[in-house]
Amino acid sequence: MQNKGLIKFFAILFALVSIYQLSFTFVSDKIQSDAKSFAGGNTEKEVKYLDSIGKEKVFNLGFTDFTYNEVKDKQINKGLDLEGGINVILQISVKDILKGLSNNSKNPVFNKSLADATTNQKGNQTYLDAFFEAFEANANGTTKLASPEIFANRSLQGDGGVDFQMTDAQVQKVIKRKVDESVESAFGVLRERIDKFGVTQPNIQKIGETGRILVELPGAKDVDRIKRLLQGKAELQFWETYKIEEIGNFLVAANDALKKTEVAKVETKKVAKDTLSALLTDEKDSTTTKAGKNPLFDKIIAQGGGPVLGMFSPKDTAVVNGYLKRPDVKNLLAGEQRYAKFVWGKPTSIEDAKTKGKKIDAVELYALKGNRNDAPSMAGGVVTDATDTFDQMGKPAVSMQMNSKGAKEWEELTGRAYTSKGYIAIVLDNVVYSAPGVSSGPIAGGRSEISGNFDITETKDLANVLRAGKLPAAADIVQSEVVGPSLGQEAIDNGTTSALVGLLLVSLWMMVYYGKAGWYANLALAVNLLFLFGILASLGAVLTLPGIAGIVLTMGTAVDANIIIYERAKEELRAGKTLNEAVIASYSWKGAMRSIVDANVTHILTGAVLFIFGSGPIKGFATTLLIGIVTSLFTSIFIARIFIDRNIAGKNDLSFVTNFSKNFFTNFHFNFLGIKKWSYVFSAIVTVVSIVSIATNGFDQGVDFVGGRTFQVRFEKPVKAEEVKEELTKVFGSAEAKVFGNDNQLKITTKYKVQEHGSEADEEVNKLLYESLKKHFSADVTYEKFVNAYDGKKVGVVMASKVGPTVAEDIKTNAYWAVLGAMLIVGLYLVISFRKWQYSLGALAAVAHDVIFVLGIYSLCYKFMPFGMEIDQHFIAAILTVIGYSMNDTVIVFDRVREFLDGKTKGNFAEIVNNSINSTMSRTINTSLTMIAVLLIMFIFGGESIRGFIFAMLIGIIVGTYSSLFIATPVLVDTISIADKKLIEERHNENK
Repeated sequence: MQNKGLIKFFAILFALVSIYQLSFTFVSDKIQSDAKSFAGGNTEKEVKYLDSIGKEKVFNLGFTDFTYNEVKDKQINKGLDLEGGINVILQISVKDILKGLSNNSKNPVFNKSLADATTNQKGNQTYLDAFFEAFEANANGTTKLASPEIFANRSLQGDGGVDFQMTDAQVQKVIKRKVDESVESAFGVLRERIDKFGVTQPNIQKIGETGRILVELPGAKDVDRIKRLLQGKAELQFWETYKIEEIGNFLVAANDALKKTEVAKVETKKVAKDTLSALLTDEKDSTTTKAGKNPLFDKIIAQGGGPVLGMFSPKDTAVVNGYLKRPDVKNLLAGEQRYAKFVWGKPTSIEDAKTKGKKIDAVELYALKGNRNDAPSMAGGVVTDATDTFDQMGKPAVSMQMNSKGAKEWEELTGRAYTSKGYIAIVLDNVVYSAPGVSSGPIAGGRSEISGNFDITETKDLANVLRAGKLPAAADIVQSEVVGPSLGQEAIDNGTTSALVGLLLVSLWMMVYYGKAGWYANLALAVNLLFLFGILASLGAVLTLPGIAGIVLTMGTAVDANIIIYERAKEELRAGKTLNEAVIASYSWKGAMRSIVDANVTHILTGAVLFIFGSGPIKGFATTLLIGIVTSLFTSIFIARIFIDRNIAGKNDLSFVTNFSKNFFTNFHFNFLGIKKWSYVFSAIVTVVSIVSIATNGFDQGVDFVGGRTFQVRFEKPVKAEEVKEELTKVFGSAEAKVFGNDNQLKITTKYKVQEHGSEADEEVNKLLYESLKKHFSADVTYEKFVNAYDGKKVGVVMASKVGPTVAEDIKTNAYWAVLGAMLIVGLYLVISFRKWQYSLGALAAVAHDVIFVLGIYSLCYKFMPFGMEIDQHFIAAILTVIGYSMNDTVIVFDRVREFLDGKTKGNFAEIVNNSINSTMSRTINTSLTMIAVLLIMFIFGGESIRGFIFAMLIGIIVGTYSSLFIATPVLVDTISIADKKLIEERHNENK
């Protein structure tokens, strides 16, 4: 080996750099472990501890030292499936942005196009492109985007804006830029909120040009709180309110109108005797106030007063909203009251009048003094600062400071309220947080306060979002995943176990089969793992559970190059060459290098496709796989060679065999082409059965592909899945419940309100799930304990995810392109490499056969297998890995077929091809066995969450080995013309 010294130098340097990079991970893990011990499970305390030492020197290397923040930035980050936490994808509402840019245009073509874009948006198509497409179809040349009533309005005129003369194409460029600016603004607001929230190593990034923003909060635990924080638009407004005596007559009239048209449900609750009920009737006439006779007032659960019209149950708010929005009811408002806005307050708890002690949820109803333009008395953009504090009663509150313009407006507004003895509602995102009166005259200086039924955490979050500013448009959670820390620790334990057992198994087999050469391969494997982790650390990559699977898989493939080289060396030794000559020949391009390069290029191509089209943990799997391929090639070819050359220079006793393996495959002769008709028949039957099953039985499609909500729930004792399914179906309309791992753990799936992206909808689903399942838990499992994550959590929701329909469509589209793209790219490479289309066709036929086979197994078996067999992103990753392996295996066989066809082996065409296949059997069986063994280890020890993913690869590797031998080569042979076969036979037998 030339330049041996240079390779040693780079290997040692690379090893030292890897150790250096990994040292930061060890130091950071130690400090974070100390922080957890210090905090005792208190996340806020843990974060404060780590923040306090952020700038302290914690790592001294003698020649330099590092602060904790610097160490943390250089460590290998763990993904949420290992660390626990919350991962969401927020979709900034481009529809809202377009409405704002058009000044809420009433143009029918514009508004129909907005609606059509929502309905007809295709997978991987942005909403903006869908809108432009819909507008072009709806306008049909009659309306322009540059119309004054659409985008050529005052707010968009001027430099870089829209003028009346612009074409639609020109306007589209302006609108795209404005939308990008709005998304960038939203990104900045969200980053500001997250930075102030208090989690270690938050991650926020934009996803291409989709208007989506990825937010990862490792270690975050309060699910509902975080979703409210992320989705709150933070649109602050100040409104004057109507008092109950001012609006009461309307409510009486509305109730009377509703009695004439509504068939009210008879309820047993008694109407509270409050100021409003006193307006209804006097004590003598009680017939109209009997329960069930007053559609509106029968919903009241507690009295109002001042600006509060009454208190209602949260479950009745939708019904009351429907009543108040009815045209015949709205027409009862006269004068300025016809612009009144009816808004709900912040949910609170009150004492139930019936039980005298039990707390029930309630919300207050307010009537805001609206106007023709539906504008508030004062906008909240004037607020320059907000801090959490305590009010005069010592209760948590939020203090706000306004700019000079706001201070003047605030003084005028409070002056009017003082004079009229009125109230000012402080409204955030269409929810009234408080509505104080003004008792001491106009308030100067621009300072105001939000008080009410808050806890300290809520005031901190409220002050946070107000400081960060409002989002330019709604931010909807279209995809989310919540993983509890205990589940993350289990994943780490499972991943570590599978990695260690897999490493031990592969190493043991290499020693047993190749003896001392196997030891050299194992040393190369150890160096490979050091390099792999060193690169992951230096790139700042995120390690996920599928990423660990990728590392374990790398161990199986890492020895493949060594196996190819060793098998070639054994052939050269059997041909009479010396050890030195055999090694040189096996490491040459005509020896093993050509096969290794071709095989690994196909693997790299499929890994690249997986990286491009994958997301989250799947991208982590692709990252480790790609890095592992590169490091494996380096260590297998160069590091193992260093040890081999040292042996040649010293003892010179390498034989690449042991007493156990020396006669394996030495006289192996199997007529692969002789049974090709049977293999064709078998594969055809399997293919037909698979296609029929796919068409009739379908798949168990995961929420990644169809959208929905998934909860992994652990119970204190075993439960019956069917019983839980029935209970949840009554609440959600439709639900699935399956045993997931142990019989005290269920995977629950529902599509209930999956298209509603607000935090209120998510919180409602969580509460409904808890109420439906709480009978299966002991009394001390509260809603907070059930839904939120915390260290040591054993029961309740340990993992939750949500995928909206549009994201699901994008994922499905990406999956199709990933699989087709991988097959086409690799097929094209084979055409270039082998210079004959027949090789590419044979490989593609084998791969297509493998994919259909795996799909068929999943379609046939998902209903009765004891583990999940969902078709989701993980499954697509497995399919692409199978494609890569199948191509890898096929290329090794084809390289040997090509070598034999170009050589001088005697015999007819079929005999030459059969001999070439038989000569690869030792490599094929060895590699396949090590891969299968590693996958079995992961299947057994890797954990329930990746079991279906590993099973797909396990089946794929087995069938891929079969197809390389019994499908790919026969197809290659059958497509070569008779004339070419005769020419080959004549050349091989001309001296016979």
